Amino acid sequence: MRSRTAGDRGSVTAEFATVIPAVVLVLAGCLACVQVAGQQVRLQDAVADASRALARGDAPAARRATSIVPGARLSSTASGDLVCARLTVRSSTPMGTVLGLTLSARSCALGGGE
Repeated sequence: MRSRTAGDRGSVTAEFATVIPAVVLVLAGCLACVQVAGQQVRLQDAVADASRALARGDAPAARRATSIVPGARLSSTASGDLVCARLTVRSSTPMGTVLGLTLSARSCALGGGE
């Protein structure tokens, strides 16, 4: 084992102070990714509700479903028996705002159900 000399004093503190900002940045990045993923899940849930409502012919319910994610834009298409809806929104999370992320989700439902 190496003996401690006067030149080694405080080296652990200096290394620790150097590593802490990197660890904090990694943790902040992980938290930001979880926030964006949570917003994507809410968007997917909202578009699934909206597509089912549109398939039933209930447009007001489809508009209410989009209120789950503020600022979302709803578009819909019909193809045969399927009614598809797409929601698009600019990410409102801090990381999404800085990076200019636009989230989108699409869902289809069988039309004609009452």
